[in-house]
Amino acid sequence: MTDTAERAGIRLTQQAHGGGCACKIPPGELESIVAGLVAPDPSAYANELVIGLDDGDDAAVVRIEGGRAVVATADFFTPVVDDPYDWGRIAATNALSDVYAVGGEPVVAVNLLGWPRETLSMDLAREVLRGGLDVARAAGCHVAGGHSVDDPEPKYGMAVTGLADPDRLLRIDAGRAGTPISLTKPLGVGVLNTRHKATGEAFPQAVEVMTTLNRDASRAALAAGAGCATDVTGFGLLGHLYKLARASGVTAVVDVAAVPYLEGARQAVRDGHVSGGTRRNLDWVRPHLDPGRCGEEDLLLLADAQTSGGLLVAGEIPGAPIVGELVLAEPAAIRLA
Repeated sequence: MTDTAERAGIRLTQQAHGGGCACKIPPGELESIVAGLVAPDPSAYANELVIGLDDGDDAAVVRIEGGRAVVATADFFTPVVDDPYDWGRIAATNALSDVYAVGGEPVVAVNLLGWPRETLSMDLAREVLRGGLDVARAAGCHVAGGHSVDDPEPKYGMAVTGLADPDRLLRIDAGRAGTPISLTKPLGVGVLNTRHKATGEAFPQAVEVMTTLNRDASRAALAAGAGCATDVTGFGLLGHLYKLARASGVTAVVDVAAVPYLEGARQAVRDGHVSGGTRRNLDWVRPHLDPGRCGEEDLLLLADAQTSGGLLVAGEIPGAPIVGELVLAEPAAIRLA
């Protein structure tokens, strides 16, 4: 933890009821909220709005002049770790990920900060913002101000604008049967973060994963000719893969033994460090899932609410394990093997 936080004796994860992407509104509830929220005449924007609200893609994409497209997204959450600088880095990495997940490159970001100014030092807030700035600089993305509010719980993230080639995007609805599924980061940060919140134990392997940009994975996916991807965040691998399979009209078969996990993740599940968000993810996917012989421990890990996770790519990319394949649609949207 940074000196500022240590001197203050502050554990940021104790300042909020949830943490990271596990504090998202549950996917089923969210879909019911946004259902029908489209323009009165969507056809009027068909040639401009390349990716919108229809299938729950990671970012909006709008075609502009010059053969380019603008990518827009926003993401913020409550503390996922106690170190304010690391929290800033994680939140910024996670926000930038939505641009990479559709095949774009971030150009400019603005900060989104909610801060309990009467209970937490502004020095801690400065550390959070410094972490976000350092990640954006590493990504070659400008940070130009932002917006802040006095909030009972600390929250931080970014609204990010990027650019993409509208004819070379990674879409959630472009999966095709016969395509392998690659996963670019191991799972397990959710249960390790839940353990961290409960015990204060630090997990540097989780921080390293959460602060690794998805830039290289996105570029590799495009270079390999992939056209379908999504990032793995608060809805877990099962939740995000279900959205991809449903939007693409296919079934995803997951090779459970091939899925990589961080050290300590399985033990964290066995010790009961499972967030409510993870359990809600599993409940949402169960009606669309053929679990095969997969036990509850593996199901919870596959549904684990990730923060700043990797990309799920319909295609094979260098260095990323293949964790399954897309097949012709079956009664279940996901089948575990």
